[in-house]
Amino acid sequence: MKSSLLLCVALAVSLGFVLVAGYPEDSGDDEHVLVNNKCQCVTVTSKFVPSKENPGEEVLERNIRILVPLRARENISDPMSPLRTTFVYRMTELCKKCDPVEIELGGEIYKAQQSTSCNEPETCYTYNRDKCYTTTFPFSYHGEVKKVQAVLTPASCYAD
Repeated sequence: MKSSLLLCVALAVSLGFVLVAGYPEDSGDDEHVLVNNKCQCVTVTSKFVPSKENPGEEVLERNIRILVPLRARENISDPMSPLRTTFVYRMTELCKKCDPVEIELGGEIYKAQQSTSCNEPETCYTYNRDKCYTTTFPFSYHGEVKKVQAVLTPASCYAD
């Protein structure tokens, strides 16, 4: 029993050294988030990595992470709408920058934005936790049916 315990400890310590030795001390995570779209559940990151063909050269690697929400509805604000079966992701829409930026041209300051399609509504596949979603539903009380508004995301609809 003692020898197996000692063997486990020695194995754990040696694995710890291997794991620690496998990562450089100055491993400054050079991964940059390009897109973090919570509405469509997409994250796009990029970082420079050594080239497989030429290890002395670095190439840009992009990682696209898509979470497909199960039981997502066509209209996320309507719990009775049909389940969504099609998810469309366009990099041009995900990467658009709609926040206006001030630039100086010829001594005058102008506001500009990088995208021309910022007025179009964005298709959301899940709830944006910062936005309040509600729906109305029929409520029967003493034989009388009334339309009642219900909150779908209580945490974002009510202040602490």
